[in-house]
Amino acid sequence: MTYLEAAFRYLSMPGENELRAIDSVREVYGIQRIQFNEKDRTVRVLYDASRLKADAVAKLLRQAGIDVQEQLVLA
Repeated sequence: MTYLEAAFRYLSMPGENELRAIDSVREVYGIQRIQFNEKDRTVRVLYDASRLKADAVAKLLRQAGIDVQEQLVLA
């Protein structure tokens, strides 16, 4: 397993429904951790790169109702 972290910027704060949907994203095989930073309006996802790609992670977040705008470059 190769773990990578991806960070995405989002516009509006996730509500109760979106956070419930995020729980189902956490159950996807290969997703290890999801962390929101409300101040910076970013979400970071630790995932297994041998199972998922960053585009698939962004798609899962969008399906959960998170308005992902762009992937950020992590230093």
